[in-house]
Amino acid sequence: MDYVDELILGQLRRKNERALSELYKAHYPMVARMVIENNGTEDEAKDIYQETVIAFYERIQDSKFVLTCRIPTYLYAVAWRLWLKRLSARKKFSLKVHETEEFLQVAHEMASIEDDAKRIELMNESLRELGEPCGSIITDFYIHALTMEQIRSKFGYTNTDNAKNQKYKCLQRLKKIFFDHYKEKL
Repeated sequence: MDYVDELILGQLRRKNERALSELYKAHYPMVARMVIENNGTEDEAKDIYQETVIAFYERIQDSKFVLTCRIPTYLYAVAWRLWLKRLSARKKFSLKVHETEEFLQVAHEMASIEDDAKRIELMNESLRELGEPCGSIITDFYIHALTMEQIRSKFGYTNTDNAKNQKYKCLQRLKKIFFDHYKEKL
């Protein structure tokens, strides 16, 4: 769980209506996609998500409850279990709910992959903003695996120490741009 999730949980525990509304809007598309891609309709997705949010909201009101993953991961896992129950009741899915633990791991991994994809896109934006020659130096070294001698030659530095120094300065600028964007996006 990250800092933003902790803030959201705090607001929800104080029964902040706006936080609940924002939570509802933020994660519905993820659950709707899961339901619709697994033999469901938009109306069923709305029902499942409503049940999911209510279950989550009631669960976090218990002071003993500790959330050990990110909020989207938890919501996805609850929605997945509710959807499997509904499919099983409709006899469209024969898997028992207790057999779904491996699917919960997949849901957790999917959330992690989505987070990684967002960070990669943020890094690409940061690299574009970094400009030249820094963008090319970082890309050549970390992506294309050029040696410092090759970078020295390509960019016309007098020696590899100068090329290393420039790469270090570029990397520091990239880190600053990335983390500034990261803070904005959270």
